[in-house]
Amino acid sequence: LITADQWRGDCLSARHHPCVQTPNLDALAADGVLFTKHYCQAVPCGPSRASLHTGQYLMNHRSGTNGTPLDRRHVNWAQAVRAAGYDPVLFGYTDTTPDPRDYAADHPALTDYEGVLPGINVKVLLTANISTWVDWLAQRGYEIPEPTRDLYRLKQEQPEWEAGGPSAAALRVPADLHDTYFMTEQMIDYVREQAARDLPWCAHLSLLRPHPPWIAPAPYNSRYHPDSLPPFVRAPSPEDESSQHPWLAWQLAQRENRAPEQQARLRRLQSSYFGLMSEVDDNIGRLMAELKTSGAYDNTLIIFTSDHGEQMGDHWLLGKCGYFDQSYHIPLIIRDPRPAADSTRGGVVRRFTENVDIMPTLLDWLDLEIPHACDGESLRPFLSTLAGPTRWRDEAHWEYDFREPVVGDVERELNLPMHACSLNVLRDDRYKYVHFAGLPALLFDMRDDPQEMSNLSGDPVYAPVMLEYAQRMLNWRMRHDEQTLTHHLATPTGMSTRRGARW
Repeated sequence: LITADQWRGDCLSARHHPCVQTPNLDALAADGVLFTKHYCQAVPCGPSRASLHTGQYLMNHRSGTNGTPLDRRHVNWAQAVRAAGYDPVLFGYTDTTPDPRDYAADHPALTDYEGVLPGINVKVLLTANISTWVDWLAQRGYEIPEPTRDLYRLKQEQPEWEAGGPSAAALRVPADLHDTYFMTEQMIDYVREQAARDLPWCAHLSLLRPHPPWIAPAPYNSRYHPDSLPPFVRAPSPEDESSQHPWLAWQLAQRENRAPEQQARLRRLQSSYFGLMSEVDDNIGRLMAELKTSGAYDNTLIIFTSDHGEQMGDHWLLGKCGYFDQSYHIPLIIRDPRPAADSTRGGVVRRFTENVDIMPTLLDWLDLEIPHACDGESLRPFLSTLAGPTRWRDEAHWEYDFREPVVGDVERELNLPMHACSLNVLRDDRYKYVHFAGLPALLFDMRDDPQEMSNLSGDPVYAPVMLEYAQRMLNWRMRHDEQTLTHHLATPTGMSTRRGARW
């Protein structure tokens, strides 16, 4: 299981992106299946990864913000795989805030929200405490700055004629010492060790990039010239954009969330963002080569996805937030080594899939039972026939909890109680319906307005559509609330199971 952090779903050359080149991921897709309508279920990192790791929607796992503990009753894929005799290991991070009831008040696990998923064996941890990477750099004679977090930010000095020029400055750390190379190298060493021992293994490689800071090492900083990048999707001005909705107006009023209005600066950020993607792609190529050399490639299930996307200037926003597709549409590639998957190699699935489907897929592929609490469904049927199951979802859902438990600015400025600071999205091929708990709803025609520029919710002509989609969202919530409620009433231990979709 490979996750990149903050990777937009359109940023693959296999998806015909006008700029980004990802030859190694393209090769993986050509030997597997590419899912083009794949979405995460929440932002930011913590809530999204909670959905990925437990197979549950945010409304059920309730780890709604970074730092909100994930209740220990929720079974995750690592625990299920471990119970079956595997030793799932981690290279990177899971952003899982632990249940405080399992620790003493002064336990180190409670000092940082970047905890580790229960059930997973940490091989190399890369969180805010980057000591493992620092130690590795020091062993190679690299001078460590103070504070060590400056490893992500210190840039190479540029000749005066380049200062402020078209290319973004390169990170001082060279590419072969960067965190992406380091973490991939650790994973490669593990693959070699397991091959030498001839043992089965299960690993989660969680790469930080292309998460900010958007400062890429050479040559990736100059891989994409700012003048060659695609145009931004946005209204003529931030003020025009703000008129779409009160929440968006509030978000754009926050300096840290608003894209810089200086075009040259924003283009350099965009160039570095794409460059970091190419760096990840090159390192995935290194890992795939090692899997093939060791002989593991032909009997290993490989899944590549992300936790969420990135606005990168679209709708005048930076980061991941709100309801726009840029924050929630993410890549998914699955390479199944079984002969049964040979007929689908290089295939494309254009049905709606979600990150809650990852856990059921992993367990189903291993012929393990899927917990009833999982809201997702196994994607294994798509790996044998691209048409997939006869019955499958025709929409994607995601949620966003935008409360601020500590600061509280959004509650005060939007005059909302904390429990009303949330939104739900239902998105299909024709419409996107956005329901706020305490603010007006939104409706977009995704066929005629794929850039989500025109809110139709106030148009009387679309009142029947609004009613239909509101009812569909209510039915969705009731269906999944009922599933989880029944599960917890019947099985307090959280281990009740169901068969995979193929049954």
